[in-house]
Amino acid sequence: MRSLFIDTSSFNITVAIIENDCIVAKYYDKVDDDMAAKIFPIIDSLFFKLDFKIKDINKVYVVNGPGSFTGVRIGVTIAKVLASQLNIDIYPISSLEYMASGTNSNAIALIDARRGFVYAGAYDKDLNNIYPDKYVSLDSINLGNYEEIVSYDSLNNVIKPNPDILKVINKYMDRTMNPHKVNPNYLKMTEAEENRK
Repeated sequence: MRSLFIDTSSFNITVAIIENDCIVAKYYDKVDDDMAAKIFPIIDSLFFKLDFKIKDINKVYVVNGPGSFTGVRIGVTIAKVLASQLNIDIYPISSLEYMASGTNSNAIALIDARRGFVYAGAYDKDLNNIYPDKYVSLDSINLGNYEEIVSYDSLNNVIKPNPDILKVINKYMDRTMNPHKVNPNYLKMTEAEENRK
């Protein structure tokens, strides 16, 4: 079984190829601009390094948000196209769950949504969702309920996420979704949609 993992939900790109429960190739780096132009060469280079072909992939895992509107859209689109064209399984993963996956405690993951709001979701050590992913005011969350607070952003008392790709993939290994039903999970309207209203 060979799987492709894609996360473009933040300013960091993570692409990994997993074979038989091992990460056999991985790319992780910060991308300041033009993620759409950079993601394809990154994926190609990982396949070239392993002498794999795209058709060798059996499943695609994609982080589908919340996060960067453009980044989420890029990752989800690539994953859906691959899954549809290759007729393989796909599974979306919450960016908040992915961020919390590197902890072994009750952890809340936060993404700064500006103006005092965050995207927040909390998970226990087995990745059971204990605070549903939502777009909320930071002040409305009792952060004292959680042993760890993880965030890529410069918020108070947070640790940087160290996501565990295999832990997340193992949770969803036996699940699948129709590629046409996988969509970005923004948790809120875009700024353009809000302004239109």
